[in-house]
Amino acid sequence: MTPKEQDAEKKACAEAAALLVEDGMLLGLGTGSTVAFLLPAIARRGLRLTCVATSPRTAEAAIALGLTVVEFDTIARLDMAIDGADQVAPDNWLIKGGGAAHTREKIVEAAADRFVVIADSSKVVTRLVAPVPVELVAFGLEATLARLSDVRLRDVPISPDGGIIGDSFADIEDPYVTAARLSDDPGVVSHGLFPPSMVSTVIIARGKDIETR
Repeated sequence: MTPKEQDAEKKACAEAAALLVEDGMLLGLGTGSTVAFLLPAIARRGLRLTCVATSPRTAEAAIALGLTVVEFDTIARLDMAIDGADQVAPDNWLIKGGGAAHTREKIVEAAADRFVVIADSSKVVTRLVAPVPVELVAFGLEATLARLSDVRLRDVPISPDGGIIGDSFADIEDPYVTAARLSDDPGVVSHGLFPPSMVSTVIIARGKDIETR
């Protein structure tokens, strides 16, 4: 698939998801290249929305389009969250976090009554494969890396919450086991494995066709 074809698929699935948004919603906005197509599609509908962004760059882009973005500190639940994914498995396990926003994405999407995933066809996989993004606590970092010997740090800025961004390159034989191993380590703030229980709908663009599952 060419970059132009991929962008066309991203735009298509984003626009399909935008049609699910209803007036008056509390809406979580994800982060990434597919969400970049989602924001203008939502803004064009002219709905009254209150949005929560998963990253500063999403917040800035949404505000520039005229969307209302508030801090996620006094809201207990969201009606919907929409976000992309790096990998989507047949059972709807996801890997997210290529853009290093997975901690805030997981918090926002766990608070949503409905989490809608948007993906172009290149993101659909037969099974999840490494790497899995991780956010680590800076305190005791070397000890954490000694325990998680498969984790390599990224040469990127710290997260908005002060975390260190890395990736786990361990083989994912069972995503439940990998997710539990990473979650159980005290030095891990969060990881980029999102379970099917979080996912309400997946919208996949394949050429000119839209698949929903």
